[in-house]
Amino acid sequence: MVYSSGMRAILAGGGTGGHVIPALAIANELKRGYDCECLFIGTARGIENRLVPPAGFSLQLVRVGALKNVSLMTRAKTAFDLPRALWDASRMLNEFAPDVVIGVGGYASGPAMLAAVVKHIPTLAFEPNVVPGFANRVVARFVSAAAVHFEETARYFRHAEVTGVPVRHAFFDIPSKRGGTPTLLVFGGSQGAHAINDAMIRCLPVLEREAPSIHIIHQTGERDYNDALAAYEKLIAAAPSASPSFTFEVFKFIDDMPSAFARADLVVCRSGASTVAEITAAGKPAVFVPFPRAADDHQRINAEALARHGAAIVVEESKLEGVWLAETIAALLGDMPRLQHMSHAARALAHPNAAKDIAAMAARIAGIE
Repeated sequence: MVYSSGMRAILAGGGTGGHVIPALAIANELKRGYDCECLFIGTARGIENRLVPPAGFSLQLVRVGALKNVSLMTRAKTAFDLPRALWDASRMLNEFAPDVVIGVGGYASGPAMLAAVVKHIPTLAFEPNVVPGFANRVVARFVSAAAVHFEETARYFRHAEVTGVPVRHAFFDIPSKRGGTPTLLVFGGSQGAHAINDAMIRCLPVLEREAPSIHIIHQTGERDYNDALAAYEKLIAAAPSASPSFTFEVFKFIDDMPSAFARADLVVCRSGASTVAEITAAGKPAVFVPFPRAADDHQRINAEALARHGAAIVVEESKLEGVWLAETIAALLGDMPRLQHMSHAARALAHPNAAKDIAAMAARIAGIE
């Protein structure tokens, strides 16, 4: 394979959209600002296989799995595969000859970053969570620099800079919502969140009583769509025709999430790194329900970071009781001054130049700037 003679960068890692989408934003900024050729290294089962090639970037694969929060058999298989993954990553680095390797977290990040460290290639760790993931913790002491989302994360790395997480500019362009029907946006990621969906269904009768004039936009995911839609329709059908009742929209998926954000006064959602970054970019008050089985409990820690600044409320999934959820939603939507304060607090944590700043860090440690 023949590569260009300009700046070259490898972006290693992936698995989920939370890793890959920011990585693509960084790659696009490197291409735009530095005429950089980018190669992605991922695994066969990661979402990078669906997102990276259509975005116009080359993708190569290593075979490596998880070591944390998995069965003994899975850990043994990963340990068996790891030497081959390191060998393959080293070969890819030799062929591509990158000026910098950027680890974005996920299974493929570890082997590629370790190979780069051994070869004395400049390395940049990108860490969107408060507590670094396993791959970034392994290489934290050895990387040239780190781009982090939260100030609290800087202590894990040498030469860390708070850059934030790259987010689509459409989220930053959302104006503050003034007046209109109080609107609640509920979602649990592209696959939905059953616990959130179930709590919403259970709380509907109380919510109708406590906040009868609200509008709900609810993304359920595929699995819970029919049950959720039936619950909304049943409640509307049972309401007296002369009494005010809330209105709703239920979707399996929302393709244009920035538009849904723009209509919302309050969001109920998970607290993965990308979602937290979108919340701050849009300046939306949030009720976070962290995914309890997230690695290193990073969703809860992310959510609490915003709660400390007054931008969000956090409720553990195990305590997600229907009446509490309904009363909390009703109280917040009935207190616009508090929502405005939460909105301002969220926006204060946003980083509109994250992709540009991370690209500049990569160019700097690569000796391009």
